[in-house]
Amino acid sequence: MSQIARIHNLSLVQIATERLLGRTSGLPGIGALYGPAGYGKTTAANAIANENRSYFVQMRSAWSRKTLLEKILLEMSIRPVGTISQMLDTVCAQLATSNRMLMIDEFDHCLRSDSLVELVRDIYEGSQATLLLLGEELLPQKLKKWERFHSRILSWIPAQPISLRDAEALAPIYCPGVHVGTDLLEQLVRVSGGSVRRVSVNLADIYDAASVEGWESVTRAQWSDRQIYTGEAPRRAA
Repeated sequence: MSQIARIHNLSLVQIATERLLGRTSGLPGIGALYGPAGYGKTTAANAIANENRSYFVQMRSAWSRKTLLEKILLEMSIRPVGTISQMLDTVCAQLATSNRMLMIDEFDHCLRSDSLVELVRDIYEGSQATLLLLGEELLPQKLKKWERFHSRILSWIPAQPISLRDAEALAPIYCPGVHVGTDLLEQLVRVSGGSVRRVSVNLADIYDAASVEGWESVTRAQWSDRQIYTGEAPRRAA
């Protein structure tokens, strides 16, 4: 969907990027957004990247150092050519001259390799640009293995579990034209395990049901014993 709900984690990313980009000279320029899967980290960071024209790359488990540099250069609209060292120099030069932030999603994939972590540190050291790294909830502990990297993190940003206010912001996007009662939204938040994704899926299910039933509003009582997605496999009937 093209609309982006202004949920709390979006505001956290916005505040963090403003702090990083406006940091005093001499302070490190890396931020880390971390939290469980489904908390909306990628969506929030992507939205802010679009707002401030940051470069955004989502890491993959199979990527090598060369692949990561190639993907960053493609995001910069630069044709990736040359050796790893040459591509690194090109990435650093573009970051330094553009004054744009680089966001690396799924950064946990980098932590499987000393060389990948050191490559990202080289990007930072060679450009002195601003980096935002996105990872799972154990990212701060995992990064302690690389003290020279860990010490360059200016902002640690823990993603927050979804709140009722967040659910109210998501409802018009995933369940447009249907009023979802506060009691039903509270139920969705309660069983979501903090996941923005699960609440969004449930709101889409409510919209589908409302379209079939002709409902203009849905309360907890009206939803009754219909299934609510919790991320667990449905139990089989005995």
